[in-house]
Amino acid sequence: MFTRILTLALIAASPALASEDIADQYPQSELYSKPYEFVPHVYTAIGATAPPTYENSGHNNNLSFVVTDDGVLVVNGGASARLAAALHEEIKAITDQPVKLVISENGQGHAVLGNSYWRDQGVPILMHEDAAEEIKSHGDQILMGMERYNKDKAEGTRVVAPDETFTDKKIVEMGGVTFEILHLGPAHGPGDTQVWIPAWDTVIAGDIAFHERMPPIFEDTCTSCWIETFEGPFTDLGAAYVIPGHGHPTNMGTVTTGTVGYLHDLRDKIGAHLEEGGDLASAYYVDQSNWTHLDTFEELATKNAGRIFAEMEFE
Repeated sequence: MFTRILTLALIAASPALASEDIADQYPQSELYSKPYEFVPHVYTAIGATAPPTYENSGHNNNLSFVVTDDGVLVVNGGASARLAAALHEEIKAITDQPVKLVISENGQGHAVLGNSYWRDQGVPILMHEDAAEEIKSHGDQILMGMERYNKDKAEGTRVVAPDETFTDKKIVEMGGVTFEILHLGPAHGPGDTQVWIPAWDTVIAGDIAFHERMPPIFEDTCTSCWIETFEGPFTDLGAAYVIPGHGHPTNMGTVTTGTVGYLHDLRDKIGAHLEEGGDLASAYYVDQSNWTHLDTFEELATKNAGRIFAEMEFE
């Protein structure tokens, strides 16, 4: 009970919202925002909820780390070597414990490109096998995309393969803490990974979970699969505290509304549109007014509708 009360106090004291309208909340650092302790020993540097830009240095996802008595576990390498180095400086200001493992939540640039810095520090890198395949197949394009917006801030960044991959689950013991590194099923993208800390009822969820930013639906995203994974094994974890891939740490109820609440609503709208004989051109404009409060609504709403139409048309 004490831990839960303490956590509620920490949530109340958390930084201001990472609005997509705020270019940078921590101008003295490459990081978009300074890391803060969400629950005891678990820190996150909350990224911008906007797309990656030069102003936010590509820090538009959450970069998290856990401090134990025998080392630090980092979740997400960051979008560049310089960004990873900035995160490392913050870690060293908090603890003398060395970083012993970096886990990538998926194969996207802001999760993996900073791994080149961690490789140079001698830190092993772990990711799901599908994320590793994403890097192998598309790493050069991912790097070039980052170089276009990040310009001189891309200096020193290169694509590196992980030291180890996993399929469904890997257990990591560090400093008396058990970490379950999980791939619970298909969700937002290839290799989506969750880090579950059962002793602390905390999950570093990655991009299976959203609430302040609109969930992006890619061409290869299976939204029905995402819902099944979320409402099944992810919910079954019973996490009290959730660090999503984007936006502030919160609880399961909030990310449930922001993720599968949104996906169900849009699928219902597109399903009704299909039953009425609607076409793709008009599907882009189905009613998503319940979700206009989410950051990146303007960038993603119509794209999401079109992609769900393409998915559901042949279900």
